[in-house]
Amino acid sequence: MNDILRAMTFVVLAGAVFFIVMFIEGFYLKVTRGKSGYYFKETLANMMTGFSYKLVDGLAIALFITAFATYLNDVGVQWQFESKIIEFIVIFVLADLLFYGMHVVAHKVRWFWCVHVTHHSSDHFNFSTALRQNFLYAIQGTWAFQWVPLALLGFDPSLILIAIEINLFYQFFIHTEAIKKLGWAEWIFNTPSHHRVHHGCNKEQIDCNFGGVLIVWDRLFGTFQSEENAGTIRYGVTRMPYSNTNPLYIQVYEVIDLFRDICRYKDLRLLFMHPDWVHQHFGRQIKPTAQSPNELEKREDLS
Repeated sequence: MNDILRAMTFVVLAGAVFFIVMFIEGFYLKVTRGKSGYYFKETLANMMTGFSYKLVDGLAIALFITAFATYLNDVGVQWQFESKIIEFIVIFVLADLLFYGMHVVAHKVRWFWCVHVTHHSSDHFNFSTALRQNFLYAIQGTWAFQWVPLALLGFDPSLILIAIEINLFYQFFIHTEAIKKLGWAEWIFNTPSHHRVHHGCNKEQIDCNFGGVLIVWDRLFGTFQSEENAGTIRYGVTRMPYSNTNPLYIQVYEVIDLFRDICRYKDLRLLFMHPDWVHQHFGRQIKPTAQSPNELEKREDLS
């Protein structure tokens, strides 16, 4: 319980840091570009989805995830480390590798994409975009990709929790256009430059740069794309009924669409196939996003 309380304290403090950083980014972009890049309704929606996500995630961790991890820890491999620092470093690197695998699956399997799509559904890219998450993550089972293997390997569940939270904390800071290139760090770490490409929805930008903290996994497994070679980046997803800032809608619309397709085509393979498989196999017409440059210009900047 103490570990959970410490984790929750970390989340609260991290939230305070996030708000301060968002304000600084908006001010900096207003001064350098003439507009902050933040839009009231969208920013509010991002914060509300982030709050609902972290609330459900925290409850899931408190009620069953850590207990389940402790059970797996007892029946799994029993690692013995002389130093907690060494153990944590090993956990952190493995957790990041597992995040990479989870992230790839989230883009390739519709059951996972229908929740992850929320994070990609914004047509803007700023620090508030990092908060645009889905409360269904914990219910869907995405957490198992990291927790189960690490617990079965016998690692301390409290250290697993800390490693995962720090990983997510780092990822907040790569959601910005205010930071360009970071020199040698671009070869090792996931950076704003790499992550801008990941959030693009043009052909050259889809399904690349899946890393969490480290970009080395993408370089090793052939999923890396540099910003220089990605072309002009257009943020968002290839299809969404219309630009929407309703926090509930942007978290459930793709889930509802998935089950509508299952009922329509009576094929459970839709759960596990690529998100575009329904179009390729059944000939369903996918409507592109209704957002256009002219529509985006009509929005009121927070500045």
